[in-house]
Amino acid sequence: MSVQLGIPQLREGGATDSGSQPLPVARPAGVPARRPAGAPAGLADRYGRRATDMRLSLTDKCNLRCTYCMPAEGLEWLSKQAVMTGEEIVRIVGIGVNQLGVRELRLTGGEPLVRADLVEIIGALRRAHPELPISMTTNGVGLDRKAAALKAAGLTRINVSLDSLHEETFTKLTRRPFLDRVLAGVDAAWAAGLGPVKLNAVLMRGINDTESPSLLAWALEHGYELRFIEQMPLDADHGWTRRNMITAAEIRELLSEEFALSPDPRARDGAPAERFEVRRRTAGSAASGSSADAHAPVLGTVGIIASVTEPFCSDCRRTRITAEGKIMSCLFSREEFDLLGLLRQGASDAQLAERWQDAMWLKPKAHGMDHVGLDAPDFVQPDRSMSAIGG
Repeated sequence: MSVQLGIPQLREGGATDSGSQPLPVARPAGVPARRPAGAPAGLADRYGRRATDMRLSLTDKCNLRCTYCMPAEGLEWLSKQAVMTGEEIVRIVGIGVNQLGVRELRLTGGEPLVRADLVEIIGALRRAHPELPISMTTNGVGLDRKAAALKAAGLTRINVSLDSLHEETFTKLTRRPFLDRVLAGVDAAWAAGLGPVKLNAVLMRGINDTESPSLLAWALEHGYELRFIEQMPLDADHGWTRRNMITAAEIRELLSEEFALSPDPRARDGAPAERFEVRRRTAGSAASGSSADAHAPVLGTVGIIASVTEPFCSDCRRTRITAEGKIMSCLFSREEFDLLGLLRQGASDAQLAERWQDAMWLKPKAHGMDHVGLDAPDFVQPDRSMSAIGG
């Protein structure tokens, strides 16, 4: 089966000839609408950062209803016509890689596995970019049936969301009794060679926070890389509060009950997760690791993504494309820039690249603002939830 090559009908009178200017973009007060002449190449912004890591959402649909992301009744999904086709995805990725310096691609959702042409899209991307690292973030439901095909098509590795190993807790968090299906998917990904298999866990106070040491022990035993993620204010119910969030400091304290953590000597290199080497605690050792712990064998690593309390915005290298082809320069941004609409109007690759560069030039400093701090009085939670943005 081939990737669907059809493009929805163009809007009447909307075609753009090669000499026309890209559509205007919104901008913060006092910032020019266009990227200035002489600005750095690629997807550079006003703060000296350059995006090389592309996150592209294949769909806004999801088959779970995680409490920290989506309402129990779900959301109003995008129409099929609004979502990028396979051909449009391949073209947009090609512009990022060939013209704008993108060096890594992650496919996200919603849930990518619900997209019927997922394998074909990955195959087309791999044929176009033989050396490009292509990863995917998934909830794992149905992965056991597709892992081998995804690997054969060209997927490099995979991240699976897994917040609990206890069926009752998993069901409470996701509102679906699918733990056995997720675990089967994780096993299948490992067997297919989609490693390193990374697991993403969000800790919720009073629900699964006490499970963190046992979840890490299980991941280490199976050779998976676990990453804990601070809950972010990206839930559709807008029920997030700083008070109820489990912080990175608390995560380290919880893990120290059984393990000693020490900084991973490898450079972070723009990664969202701060990595730690994990050793079994010895009697009387300090929670952060002592000389006695330093001689114990390294069992593996654990990552902590502290977007809220220990932000890493100053080294952010990500650019995001939503399922309907909108550019989001920041996960918390309330401004979006339409790339797909311009494409469907007949814009050239050069015009699309210019629109993308203009949008990324306006990337805020942090958390959707031009200063750091989710505690700031002017912080406003984005209207979109994480599932609608694409992580």
